[in-house]
Amino acid sequence: MNGQLAVSRYGADLALAAQNLWSQKTRTVLTTLGIIFGVGAVIGMLAIGAGAKEESLRFIEQMGVHNVLVEAHPASSLQEVQQRRRSSPGLTPSDVRILKANVDGLALISARKSMHPSVILPKPDSPAVPELYGVAPEYAQIHDWQMQDGTTFDAANNDAAAAVAVLGERAKVSMLGYGKAVATYIKVNDSWLRVIGVLKEQITSSSGAQSIDPNYVIYVPLNTFQYRFFDPTAGFLKDELDGIDIRMNPNADSIRAARVVDAILASTHHNTPDYSVTIPAELLAQQQRAQSIFTYVMVAIAAISLLVGGIGIMNIVLATVLERTREIGVRRASGARRADIIRQFLVESVLISLAGGAVGIAFGYLLSWLIAAGAHWKTIVTPFSVVIAFGVSVAVGVLFGIYPARQASLVDPIEALRYE
Repeated sequence: MNGQLAVSRYGADLALAAQNLWSQKTRTVLTTLGIIFGVGAVIGMLAIGAGAKEESLRFIEQMGVHNVLVEAHPASSLQEVQQRRRSSPGLTPSDVRILKANVDGLALISARKSMHPSVILPKPDSPAVPELYGVAPEYAQIHDWQMQDGTTFDAANNDAAAAVAVLGERAKVSMLGYGKAVATYIKVNDSWLRVIGVLKEQITSSSGAQSIDPNYVIYVPLNTFQYRFFDPTAGFLKDELDGIDIRMNPNADSIRAARVVDAILASTHHNTPDYSVTIPAELLAQQQRAQSIFTYVMVAIAAISLLVGGIGIMNIVLATVLERTREIGVRRASGARRADIIRQFLVESVLISLAGGAVGIAFGYLLSWLIAAGAHWKTIVTPFSVVIAFGVSVAVGVLFGIYPARQASLVDPIEALRYE
């Protein structure tokens, strides 16, 4: 019985609150806008953070969480080269052999050479030409190549220095269009290469070991690169090798292995800083920490909109209390308790928050879509962000509605009845 009475009481309060808010439509809409923008901003900011986190995680996974990447640092001048060569031979095939023999837990290793071709046929549709990479067959496993068409080269291709190539997705489209590429031929400088595979699109980054777009690369076996192509800058302004890519066993500590790699190279290079060692696993931890800080900051900024919306609710309810002083007096004189008055005005505050939160969720989805379409950033609206934003909007309605509701309950009935 008491339960039915409570439901009836709350239902009456809800109907009265809706009627009062509808009678002041313009004021209600303007008050609700603060909540709408606040909830939408929170959802949008969290969507940006979630999208950026997924992209960075995919990129680091593409680099390989069990990988250790060694990158040579090209010299900027002849004088710098001469200074380096007094103590270090640069990154060479000898380093590959030494690392292979001395790093415990090493599963795969590949030297990497690169060159900027002067002639590419068919001519790319972009002013820039694709880079040419010479890598060992193990490179495909190290970086977990996913094939869009065809296959990658194997040890037999490498041993025979076969004139074959695997194209990055963008390089294939730029040179050969959207048709079939496998079994067609391309010319790089003076050598014709048969295309045997095309990679699926890979995630790109503007930092680290993959500063060159991996989708705009022509990959050939390492021996093919060495015997069929001549890079006039190799051994002069840059090292004999451009990098060494290492895959550790799954149970190996890649961070500890990277320290071993760094120590070995520091010894063979006589502490010359002409290389860097990148650990995707460590980058992953750093990225997660940075992403958490970024998300907190963005949400804090967006939450200011909710705070402003809450202040708006308090303001509108306080104004309503003043306008309805006589009504409050009539209700109190008719037997309404202070709790009934508090509940009446609190229901109005919560109703504004609920309506603003519901519309704010739709606005958040729209904002995320606009950001993704306009700024070309990946955004992901998660159920967590929706629940958090909506929950906070309701909490704002309750917290900022308590004070004006209490003020309404403290109105003296006799004085309220005299109020004009």
